[in-house]
Amino acid sequence: MVRMMRKRPFELVYAPLVKHHLGVIDRKYYALIREVIETQLGVEPDVETRNRKPLKRPSIFGATWEIRFGPGNRFRVFYRVDRRDDRVYVLAVAEKKRERLVIGGEEIEI
Repeated sequence: MVRMMRKRPFELVYAPLVKHHLGVIDRKYYALIREVIETQLGVEPDVETRNRKPLKRPSIFGATWEIRFGPGNRFRVFYRVDRRDDRVYVLAVAEKKRERLVIGGEEIEI
Protein backbone atom coordinates (compact mmCIF):
# COMPACT_ATOMS: atom_id res chain seq x y z
CA MET A 1 0.00 0.00 0.00
CA VAL A 2 1.42 3.38 -1.03
CA ARG A 3 0.71 6.29 1.29
CA MET A 4 0.71 9.82 0.03
CA MET A 5 2.49 12.28 2.23
CA ARG A 6 0.08 14.97 3.38
CA LYS A 7 1.56 18.40 3.02
CA ARG A 8 1.94 20.13 6.34
CA PRO A 9 -0.17 23.29 6.51
CA PHE A 10 1.38 26.68 7.11
CA GLU A 11 0.39 28.77 10.10
CA LEU A 12 -1.17 32.06 9.01
CA VAL A 13 0.05 35.08 10.97
CA TYR A 14 -1.74 38.36 10.34
CA ALA A 15 -0.03 41.73 10.78
CA PRO A 16 -2.01 44.02 13.11
CA LEU A 17 -2.60 46.50 10.25
CA VAL A 18 -4.56 43.92 8.25
CA LYS A 19 -7.60 44.56 10.45
CA HIS A 20 -7.45 48.24 9.44
CA HIS A 21 -7.00 47.30 5.77
CA LEU A 22 -10.13 45.13 5.92
CA GLY A 23 -12.07 47.92 7.64
CA VAL A 24 -12.28 49.92 4.42
CA ILE A 25 -13.37 46.96 2.26
CA ASP A 26 -17.08 46.17 1.91
CA ARG A 27 -18.00 43.55 4.54
CA LYS A 28 -19.73 41.35 1.95
CA TYR A 29 -16.26 40.33 0.72
CA TYR A 30 -14.85 39.27 4.10
CA ALA A 31 -15.82 35.59 3.74
CA LEU A 32 -14.27 35.44 0.27
CA ILE A 33 -11.05 37.07 1.47
CA ARG A 34 -10.78 34.73 4.47
CA GLU A 35 -11.51 31.64 2.36
CA VAL A 36 -8.91 32.51 -0.28
CA ILE A 37 -6.24 33.28 2.33
CA GLU A 38 -6.87 30.01 4.17
CA THR A 39 -7.11 27.76 1.12
CA GLN A 40 -4.48 29.37 -1.12
CA LEU A 41 -1.87 30.25 1.48
CA GLY A 42 -2.31 27.39 3.95
CA VAL A 43 -0.45 24.89 1.74
CA GLU A 44 2.32 25.68 -0.78
CA PRO A 45 2.04 29.48 -0.47
CA ASP A 46 5.32 29.97 -2.34
CA VAL A 47 4.39 27.99 -5.45
CA GLU A 48 3.68 30.31 -8.37
CA THR A 49 0.28 30.02 -10.05
CA ARG A 50 -1.68 32.18 -12.46
CA ASN A 51 -2.87 34.45 -9.65
CA ARG A 52 -0.11 33.88 -7.06
CA LYS A 53 3.25 35.39 -7.91
CA PRO A 54 6.49 36.49 -6.29
CA LEU A 55 6.94 40.25 -6.29
CA LYS A 56 9.72 41.64 -8.44
CA ARG A 57 10.81 43.76 -5.48
CA PRO A 58 9.68 43.60 -1.83
CA SER A 59 6.75 45.88 -1.04
CA ILE A 60 6.76 48.59 1.59
CA PHE A 61 5.28 46.05 3.99
CA GLY A 62 8.15 43.62 3.42
CA ALA A 63 5.96 41.28 1.37
CA THR A 64 7.62 39.07 -1.20
CA TRP A 65 4.49 37.43 -2.65
CA GLU A 66 1.10 38.56 -3.92
CA ILE A 67 -2.13 36.73 -4.64
CA ARG A 68 -4.92 38.24 -6.77
CA PHE A 69 -8.55 37.14 -6.58
CA GLY A 70 -12.18 38.16 -6.42
CA PRO A 71 -14.46 39.74 -9.00
CA GLY A 72 -12.20 41.11 -11.73
CA ASN A 73 -9.16 40.20 -9.57
CA ARG A 74 -9.96 43.26 -7.48
CA PHE A 75 -8.33 42.01 -4.26
CA ARG A 76 -4.65 41.58 -3.47
CA VAL A 77 -3.08 39.94 -0.46
CA PHE A 78 0.59 40.70 0.11
CA TYR A 79 2.53 38.21 2.21
CA ARG A 80 5.88 36.71 3.13
CA VAL A 81 6.65 33.00 3.59
CA ASP A 82 8.94 31.64 6.30
CA ARG A 83 9.71 28.03 5.38
CA ARG A 84 11.80 27.43 8.51
CA ASP A 85 8.79 27.94 10.77
CA ASP A 86 6.11 26.99 8.21
CA ARG A 87 4.46 30.38 8.60
CA VAL A 88 2.85 32.77 6.18
CA TYR A 89 2.85 36.39 7.29
CA VAL A 90 -0.16 38.18 5.81
CA LEU A 91 1.06 41.77 5.69
CA ALA A 92 -1.52 43.71 3.68
CA VAL A 93 -4.91 43.35 2.02
CA ALA A 94 -5.61 45.71 -0.87
CA GLU A 95 -8.42 46.50 -3.24
CA LYS A 96 -7.80 47.54 -6.83
CA LYS A 97 -10.11 50.34 -7.92
CA ARG A 98 -9.68 51.03 -11.61
CA GLU A 99 -5.95 51.72 -11.97
CA ARG A 100 -5.38 52.42 -8.28
CA LEU A 101 -4.39 50.07 -5.49
CA VAL A 102 -5.95 51.03 -2.16
CA ILE A 103 -4.67 49.71 1.17
CA GLY A 104 -6.39 50.87 4.33
CA GLY A 105 -8.03 53.75 2.50
CA GLU A 106 -4.74 55.06 1.06
CA GLU A 107 -3.65 54.81 -2.56
CA ILE A 108 -0.38 52.91 -3.02
CA GLU A 109 1.84 53.08 -6.07
CA ILE A 110 2.11 49.80 -7.93
